[in-house]
Amino acid sequence: MSEATQGQKPWEWSEERWRGIVGRARGGRSLAPRSWPDGAQCCVALSFDADHETIPLRDNDESPMRISQGQYGARQGVPRIRRLLAKHGAPATFFYPAVSALLHPDEVRGVADEGHEIGIHSWIHEANTSLPPGVERDLTFRAADTLEQLSGRRPVGIRTASWDFSVDTMGIIQELGLLYDSSLMADDDPYELEDGGKPTGIVELPPEWIRDDAVYFNMLRFSGLRPYTPPSAVEEIFRAEFDGAREEGGLFLLTMHPHVIGHRSRIALLDRLLQHIKASGKVWFATHAQVAEWCKSQSAG
Repeated sequence: MSEATQGQKPWEWSEERWRGIVGRARGGRSLAPRSWPDGAQCCVALSFDADHETIPLRDNDESPMRISQGQYGARQGVPRIRRLLAKHGAPATFFYPAVSALLHPDEVRGVADEGHEIGIHSWIHEANTSLPPGVERDLTFRAADTLEQLSGRRPVGIRTASWDFSVDTMGIIQELGLLYDSSLMADDDPYELEDGGKPTGIVELPPEWIRDDAVYFNMLRFSGLRPYTPPSAVEEIFRAEFDGAREEGGLFLLTMHPHVIGHRSRIALLDRLLQHIKASGKVWFATHAQVAEWCKSQSAG
């Protein structure tokens, strides 16, 4: 951006500028497959962002109270989730901030040993768009190395913390050679990311705030943020999203957080949801990496 155009208002932008802005990390061709493995009616991709203590740490908040809320995710949330996934025979993807993984290395190793995927989710849950130049790249590479050391496998996918995808994130994903991203929301089903109008080969597995537990349940003591939505209503929303995906033969991707969904009243809704999913017909439970690999293979040629 030149100095002459830097101070312009959006209505003063040239067409080249606003087209360039919307062309970053833009949705390209659909990668929704014609069929899922073994004739499944739809695909279910469960994901857990294991933020644990990193949210207050990111906020420079040393409050033992807030840190304890995150620790709950490791002490109670993840064990309950692991037991529930084993009960239903459902693989999942766990996205870890590196600091969270370093605080709970045995958890990461245990999750990986059970066949679940470990994905990149920042260093300390930092907001990418607020970082100085070059810092996002350094933190992301360090995070990938840390998760590989702890889990024994190199991560192949990323979900940016708070889905904060900066103007530099695409280049970092490409440099890392990742298979997929799960931070952007241009579709219900998988698609290929484009960069400046050119296909990247990167699979986007789109999340959505509607299919995220935190927006319904989060609580922040000294603000107006309160968990106004009862678990029964969230279960109704998640069921409707799954039923729509099954009817269209598409992808149902659900984002959850151990310190949020892991509470007694909330893990029960996930149990009931999984029972509903399994009773609805043949579905394919898969990690994000498995979904991305399948969609990419089906689109080849």
